[in-house]
Amino acid sequence: MTGALHLAITIPTGTFDAAAAWVALVATVLVDADGRDEFDGPPNWNSRSVYFEGPDQQLLELIERRDLVASASAVPAPAPAGAVPLVSVSEVGIAVPHVLEAVESLRRAGFEAYANPAEEAFAAVGDVHGLVILVSPERRWFPTGDREPSTAPVVVDVGLGAELELAPGVLLR
Repeated sequence: MTGALHLAITIPTGTFDAAAAWVALVATVLVDADGRDEFDGPPNWNSRSVYFEGPDQQLLELIERRDLVASASAVPAPAPAGAVPLVSVSEVGIAVPHVLEAVESLRRAGFEAYANPAEEAFAAVGDVHGLVILVSPERRWFPTGDREPSTAPVVVDVGLGAELELAPGVLLR
């Protein structure tokens, strides 16, 4: 496989500092060119993230989405001492040759661009509960800019009930 996969996990609101400290103990935290290792989300996301390196230099992220309202059914089980509770998969990053065409295909399937207009090289599609992050194959992953997106085949189940091919080997269902 070439390139890096991107996967983000939602953490409960109010646990960011503990999550960042925990990741620093167990993984290689990724920093940007300015030396930052904690990041506010794009405009209108109301989020904060810490990125870290997973197996084979994959790009992993813990994200606090402050717009998620805690409910009794959404509260995760208590985490072991020193660990941070994980809520759900928040983002799956996918490289597609034509981001805007993929956004339009997802719009026809009932999904909308999230928070900000789609761009030629980047789009987030879905909602605060889960996003498909679409990037052009030439775009490097944030925050380091040193990893190209993976070209490995991927299947993401978003509850479509049918398969939607966004690119060769890239299926949403």
